[in-house]
Amino acid sequence: MEKRALLSAKGSTVGQGEWKREGKTERNIDVRETHRLVASCTSPDQGPGLGGACNRDAPLKSGNPKCEGERKKKKKKKANRLQKIYINNEPHVYGAFVFRASPHTSPHLQPTFIWEVGLLRQLKLWNKYRISNIPSLIFLDATTGKVVCRNGLLVIRDDPEGLEFPWGPKPFREVIAGPLLRNNGQSLESSSLEGSHVGVYFSAHWCPPCRSLTRVLVESYRKIKEAGQKFEIIFVSADRSEDSFKQYFSEMPWLAVPYTDEARRSRLNRLYGIQGIPTLIVLDPQGEVITRQGRVEVLNDEDCREFPWHPKPVLELSDSNAVQLNEGPCLVLFVDSEDDGESEAAKQLIQPIAEKIIAKYKAKEEEAPLLFFVAGEDDMTDSLRDYTNLPEAAPLLTILDMSARAKYVMDVEEITPAIVEAFVNDFLAEKLKPEPI
Repeated sequence: MEKRALLSAKGSTVGQGEWKREGKTERNIDVRETHRLVASCTSPDQGPGLGGACNRDAPLKSGNPKCEGERKKKKKKKANRLQKIYINNEPHVYGAFVFRASPHTSPHLQPTFIWEVGLLRQLKLWNKYRISNIPSLIFLDATTGKVVCRNGLLVIRDDPEGLEFPWGPKPFREVIAGPLLRNNGQSLESSSLEGSHVGVYFSAHWCPPCRSLTRVLVESYRKIKEAGQKFEIIFVSADRSEDSFKQYFSEMPWLAVPYTDEARRSRLNRLYGIQGIPTLIVLDPQGEVITRQGRVEVLNDEDCREFPWHPKPVLELSDSNAVQLNEGPCLVLFVDSEDDGESEAAKQLIQPIAEKIIAKYKAKEEEAPLLFFVAGEDDMTDSLRDYTNLPEAAPLLTILDMSARAKYVMDVEEITPAIVEAFVNDFLAEKLKPEPI
C-alpha cells in the first residue's frame, strides 16, 4: 500500500430548473435552494407535497385515489391548498409534476407544471430529504422548504378527510398519550415516562434482523436499568397479526403500544418518518430526538457505556454502521490503522470540520448534508474500496455518494485540516467533478 503523510488536527441545491406549463416553457428559475423551488410553485397559503415514485410502481398508482379522496373531503371553511410535486424515477425519464388540489379546483388532479430534471438533480432531492424507498410522499413548508411530514402516504391513509391538514409534527408526549402495556398484561399511563430517556422501538416478529436486534437490546436494556439510569423502551409493532405481536412481545421486558391501537402506532411511524425496521429512536427526557441510529449504537456499544448515545461528529467505519453510507453523501478518510494512533489522529483532524458543518445546519434546523467517517484496515474497508474502485493509498480523502453512484477523491500527499475543509466546501458548492462508482 502506498504510504502518505497524515498531519494531526493541531498543525441542497438543485441547480437551474426549467418549468413548463401545458407543454410550453413558462419561465426559467434558479433554484439554488430547494425551498426556492418549492416557493416558486406555491403561494404562502399552500403546502406542497413532494412525492417520489416509479411509473411502473403499483403501490403509488393504488395510492392516488387516496390523494383524490383527501382532496374531495377537505372542509370548505378551511380553503387549504395542497400542491404535489411528482418526482419520476423511471431509469430514463426524469421529471417533477406539480398538482394543485383545493376545494376550488377540478375534481381530478391535473398537472399544472412540469419540471424537467436530470438524474443528478433528482438524486440531490433524494439525498436532501433522505428518501430511501418508493413510493414516498413527504410534505414541506412552502415558505422554507423544511419537512413537515415524511410519511405522507400514511397521512392520507389515516386522515382521508384532511381534517389535520397541514399535518405538522406533534410533540412526542401528545402522540404517545394513552395506556401502555407490559407483557404480563399490566397497563401503565404514558405519564409514567416523565423524566426518563425513551427508546421508541419499531420492530416485528416476521423480520429476522428485528429478532436479532431484540436479543441484543434486551441485554442493553437490563444493563442500563441496573446502572440506575431512568430509561424505558416502547415497542411499536409492525406485526401482521395480534398473535404474532403477543408472541414477540413476550420476549420483551419493556412497554408496548397496544396492538389494537393502530392509530397511535401509525402516528408514531409518521412522527419519525419510519421507512424500515428495525429502527430504534432514542429520546431525551423532554421527548427530543437524541439519535435515530439507536440500532447502530446498541450494536457498537454492548456495555452501554456511552448511553444515551449522543451522535458523534466522526464515526469509525464498522460492520454495524456501514449501512449509514447509504443515507447520503459521506466523507470517508481512509487510513492505515496498523500504525498506532493513526485512526485517532484522523478523527482529530476532521472532527473540527465536521462539528462546524453540523452546527451550521443545526442552526438552520436542517440535517447536515454530509456524514463523516474514518476507515481503517479491515474487511469492511477492503470491501468498500473494492466496491468503489478506490486505490490502496493511505491516507486517502474521499466523499462517497452511494445513491448517486458517485465519488470524489482528493489525491494529495499530505492531508491537513485546511485541505479537508476546502474539499468539503468545494463539494457543498458543487465545484467538484464526480467520478462514477
